[in-house]
Amino acid sequence: MQHAKKLWTIYHALNDHFGDLHWWPGESQIEIIIGAILTQNTAWRNVEVAIDRLRSHRLLDQHKLLRIGDEELEALIRPSGYYRIKTQRLKNFIQFLFTYYDGRLDKLFSGDVALLRKQLLQVKGIGEETADSIILYAGDKPIFVVDAYTRRILERHFLIDKRATYGDMQAYFMDHLLRDIAVFKQYHALIVNTGKHFCTKNARCETCPLQKLK
Repeated sequence: MQHAKKLWTIYHALNDHFGDLHWWPGESQIEIIIGAILTQNTAWRNVEVAIDRLRSHRLLDQHKLLRIGDEELEALIRPSGYYRIKTQRLKNFIQFLFTYYDGRLDKLFSGDVALLRKQLLQVKGIGEETADSIILYAGDKPIFVVDAYTRRILERHFLIDKRATYGDMQAYFMDHLLRDIAVFKQYHALIVNTGKHFCTKNARCETCPLQKLK
């Protein structure tokens, strides 16, 4: 089966099973960015608690985050885990935003995607998955987000080599799918849900929507 056809078959099988997942949750660009940073190495439910605490203190605002003290921020985002490290990562991003874009998210997302990605990857604590999540979900720009679930599913369906890098996997999707932002968002969400519910470490292949593709 051709690569593009295989990817679309996977997409439709998962989409038929899960439906529209409305991912990524967030009421504003800055909330989505905060979520992308806080979700590193933790479950999303923990991030939601931390974001709710920031919301209750009216701190889902880059200008307020610029002024808040480290200890106060640490206390608020503690439920997300690694709260001291994540405080510094949030502060690093906020400082970057004000240094290069006057604190304006519209300016941040107004330029070239490749340049923006390169800049984000230079911010300490922001890796490829986080940078791409920010670009796709907060910036509404066409880039595919890869995570551990992506690798697991692609490997188990013999679509990539075990030596494939993040860039290899990202290119596999972007080279064989239309550069459609809505599709990229939904496809990533479908992969995450499949990884959580079926393609776990101890795979539940017998009930997986992709079983018929094997």
